[in-house]
Amino acid sequence: MTFRRRTPLSFRQKVHAALVPSRGFRRVLGYYRLKVMRIGGSPHAVAAGLAVGVLSAWTPFLGLHILFALPVAWLIGGSMVAAALGTAFANPLTCPIIWPLTWELGQVMLGGEATSRHIDLESLLSHLDVSQLWRPILEPMLLGSLPLGLLCGLVFYGVTYLGVRSFRNRRLDRLTPRGEAIKSVGTGH
Repeated sequence: MTFRRRTPLSFRQKVHAALVPSRGFRRVLGYYRLKVMRIGGSPHAVAAGLAVGVLSAWTPFLGLHILFALPVAWLIGGSMVAAALGTAFANPLTCPIIWPLTWELGQVMLGGEATSRHIDLESLLSHLDVSQLWRPILEPMLLGSLPLGLLCGLVFYGVTYLGVRSFRNRRLDRLTPRGEAIKSVGTGH
């Protein structure tokens, strides 16, 4: 085959390549940063959209985050593209952190001790009945996700607003002298 490796990867190397980007996480995060900075709209719209996406990523409804983020972003005048990108906050690296945090905080907010109950997940998930999952799992996770998601969303809003504004100001400063130089050459002045 044309694009086959000379020495095939071992199973361990294949798993590592599937979990870790070949050029590192820093490069991937840099691409996401540039995507956010280049989204059209005011810095407030971009920051609000991203914050709503991050807030919805904290909810326990995996796969439905974007369905929550888009209408809320539209209602508050945020960027829907940024809201969709913000839902990527819930990913295989962050969900194992998000889920226990939200469940523990939700248990405390409901008045129970955080680790006082034993839940048989196997029997609950074997029936896939949402009504049986609501009280022991989804209700505490949803309740716990609200303060954590709001806090995280506010942090993302502030950082994104300042970052987009700064990025656009630097870009304008960089492009303005070139534009004036091109105008002066074209008019003969």
